Amino acid sequence: MKYAIVGFGKIGQALAHAFARKNITVTVASRRPPEALAPQARAIGPTVVAKSLQHAVEADIIFLAVPFGEHREVAKALPSWKGKTVIDAMNALVPLEELDGLLSSAFVAKSFTGAKFVKGFNHLPAATLATDPVVEGGHRVVFLSSDDEDAIAPVADLAKQLGFAPVELGKLNEGGALVHARGGIWGQLIFEDLFKQEQ
Repeated sequence: MKYAIVGFGKIGQALAHAFARKNITVTVASRRPPEALAPQARAIGPTVVAKSLQHAVEADIIFLAVPFGEHREVAKALPSWKGKTVIDAMNALVPLEELDGLLSSAFVAKSFTGAKFVKGFNHLPAATLATDPVVEGGHRVVFLSSDDEDAIAPVADLAKQLGFAPVELGKLNEGGALVHARGGIWGQLIFEDLFKQEQ
């Protein structure tokens, strides 16, 4: 399984730290050329590899960590996203009318034709997301939701590999609505730093 993070701002770098802690190889890409990202990527860890967007989208599971308005540009990198799992780690603080009445993930998913689409890893601030998720015998929770039942399992497995405790919230417009930012309002679970104790 190959992993990539598209977007190398605070959230993208926080996710890269999570991969580096577990020595899992991940490709990182952004609007900037790979050589501009490489020093920062190397500083995070040897398993964090800066490449072009075109290389990054060859991965099986791709985190979307760009500013919300840039998701359409990323989507143009492939004519079809069939066979890919896209994790929407963005928060959309845009007026509701810009989203055609949809939750932001449902709106974004329209651009990624054929992809399995999962909302996740978006509810924690970057500084928290970057820290070790194993704390005092528990694991930091990440919330996952998707309209595709098959999509969540591999993302939940990855979350566990990274040291998080995945909690499935069901479909995007059901439990998933709790982690969406809408029209300048945060969902109820945004910024909730929850832990699941070892069983």
